[in-house]
Amino acid sequence: MNLEQRLGKLTDKKYGRSIAECTDAQLYNCVLQMTKEMMADKPVISGKKKVYYISMEFLIGKLLSNNLINLGVYEELAGILAKNGKDLSIIEEVEAEPSLGNGGLGRLAACFLDSIATLGLPGDGIGLNYHYGLFKQVFHDMRQSAQKNDWITGDSWLNPTGTSFQVCFGDRKVTSVLYDIDVIGYENGCNKLHLFDVATVDESLVKDGIHFDKTAIEKNLTLFLYPDDSDEAGNLLRIYQEYFMVSNGAQLIIKELKEKGCDLYHMDEYVAVQINDTHPTMVIPELIRILTWEEGFTMEDAVDVVSRTCAYTNHTILAEALEKWPLSYMEKVVPQLVPIMKELSARVAKKYKNPKVQIIDSDKRVHMAHIDIHYGYSVNGVAAIHTDILKDTELHDFYELYPEKFNNKTNGITFRRWLLSCNRELAALLASLIGDGYKKDADQLEKLLDKAGDKAVLDALEGIKKQKKEELAAYIQEKEGVRLDTDSIFDIQVKRLHEYKRQQMNALYIIHKYLEIKGGKKPVRPMTFLFGAKAAPAYVIAQDIIHLLLVLEKIVNHDPDVSPYMKVVMVENYNVSYAEKLIPACDVSEQISLASKEASGTGNMKFMLNGAVTLGTSDGANVEIHELVGDDNIYIFGEKSDTVIGHYKKADYVSREYYKKSPVIRKAVDFIVSKEALAVGHKENLERLHKELLNKDWFMTLLDLEDYIKVKDQMFADYEDRDRWKRMMLVNIAKAGFFSSDRTIAEYNRDIWKL
Repeated sequence: MNLEQRLGKLTDKKYGRSIAECTDAQLYNCVLQMTKEMMADKPVISGKKKVYYISMEFLIGKLLSNNLINLGVYEELAGILAKNGKDLSIIEEVEAEPSLGNGGLGRLAACFLDSIATLGLPGDGIGLNYHYGLFKQVFHDMRQSAQKNDWITGDSWLNPTGTSFQVCFGDRKVTSVLYDIDVIGYENGCNKLHLFDVATVDESLVKDGIHFDKTAIEKNLTLFLYPDDSDEAGNLLRIYQEYFMVSNGAQLIIKELKEKGCDLYHMDEYVAVQINDTHPTMVIPELIRILTWEEGFTMEDAVDVVSRTCAYTNHTILAEALEKWPLSYMEKVVPQLVPIMKELSARVAKKYKNPKVQIIDSDKRVHMAHIDIHYGYSVNGVAAIHTDILKDTELHDFYELYPEKFNNKTNGITFRRWLLSCNRELAALLASLIGDGYKKDADQLEKLLDKAGDKAVLDALEGIKKQKKEELAAYIQEKEGVRLDTDSIFDIQVKRLHEYKRQQMNALYIIHKYLEIKGGKKPVRPMTFLFGAKAAPAYVIAQDIIHLLLVLEKIVNHDPDVSPYMKVVMVENYNVSYAEKLIPACDVSEQISLASKEASGTGNMKFMLNGAVTLGTSDGANVEIHELVGDDNIYIFGEKSDTVIGHYKKADYVSREYYKKSPVIRKAVDFIVSKEALAVGHKENLERLHKELLNKDWFMTLLDLEDYIKVKDQMFADYEDRDRWKRMMLVNIAKAGFFSSDRTIAEYNRDIWKL
């Protein structure tokens, strides 16, 4: 039975209609079912050894187009639907986006699962099945409000497995239920994403927005990703969630090992556990607990084998990701693990006297990363400069103890999602120029460099960029009600809202340009500034930055003197689906984090692959992008990492000094509390942000602001040399191959997992 017959049979059986007679929603359900059946027919990837990738987040995005591409039937199906008067891209819009992640950490985990399957490696993800996920962002009165994101539908990619485990929190006991999502590799077999849910979850617990009883563990465990942790109940819930995830994961690993008849004393020969940041750290003491309590191991043997099985990825040096939990919290949530944690800590204390490397410190806090480093066999950073910072500063004391454990694995992205799916026109052009080989071997993109002098190729690239800008403009008008000029420069900053990512610096640039235009200095070409970001509900200053961006959007877009030359749009509820529309349309990719703070970034790679030119600091993977494309194809500004680290060490950065000595900085910062801004925005939010920039500015916005303005102005001026800009686009695409997650995963396997 061919594809058309297969789909027609499904539509008839399900709805009594032909393909042409079905609604888009009906067709989506039928295509979903057909795709799941086709994936079920693919072999499960197997081998002696398997990696389990444990992560609090898997930001998988909509799956239909990606799965169809990996099955190799996207074009055929699109043609069948078109023949029947239907549009596959419209049918894709019906799919609800899974709310299982937040930012780069979760998106990376999703890209990694795709690459693990594509390379034919046995490897499953382990996470939680959040019913409402992060939250749905809604703007009200120019402020972010958080609503529940109800994404789970009757027909979905979730497959019930019938598997369940008991998880104990001291005397409290809950039962889990396991759902799997099939992860298909590109022209390869299937692995699984294992998502654990709690059997007694109660969605009715959520009343107003995202507020719920944080103490009702049996009912709330899997409702939200990263629930508000501004109080003790929120912190405890985090620990409950983390333990629930790793206890289920550990039980699943042991179950699968026993089913295969493996000797648990040699677990490391059959299993690699990758701990994605510190959230899953408790898998180490939990595996030790299971082996000693249930499998008769001595503590010595259990610690030995688990230490040879678990590996740790550090994604950031920021304190919130290097979790430190009061021991008293652990005693409340997981009392059964406390003796093991104390034993692990005592072993370290006996061996090493340095207070900086202890697991339980003098304040009775448990340092999760320290467990990972002492009792894991690998510690990796996610970009060359980030790994160097870990070794030289942040984790230097550990590097001196275990130099052999430290290694770098520069992050990557899956080109199936971030090119073949979201920019089909560019993918087709590349295939026509250099062949299809780049889809499996991204290094082949380098062949594109041979076309750098070909005017027809450069014009074709520009034509696709223009098309993508027009598509985005139409979408923005529909969703946000703002009309964009597609001949303007599209300057885009989309990522998690955090002070270190410095959306506030971009806002100050916009204020600077606004004041210039009001003063009569008109730009050569109009500019469009696009933002997308969610702020954690408890992160007050991040909420204030969103408020400022929305205030600027209103002021700029409604000012008849300015709006012909400049537009500002903060898109609502930024997610993977929105990213897939924004990234192909981008001219200028904003990667402006404070040097030393962004471990890697992956948005920078996605923009680069789609022909945007990077404006960035020497931070994270920007450093490697710079090395690859050369000085002429990237714009770098700001102080270097060592200077920034020095400022923190000496505590000598005073933002007010920069404000006092620079009229440009002073005017931009003071606009935040000007009568124009206060007439539109809320005094509380604007004054608090203004005060923060003058008195604290922890992530040194004002340190780099003048250089940022200077380099960005130069970049916008250079955009007018269209031939040069098109060559920059081409070079960035051609050099993006290094950032394929297939390369990253091949390195993980070569150096860490050894599957």
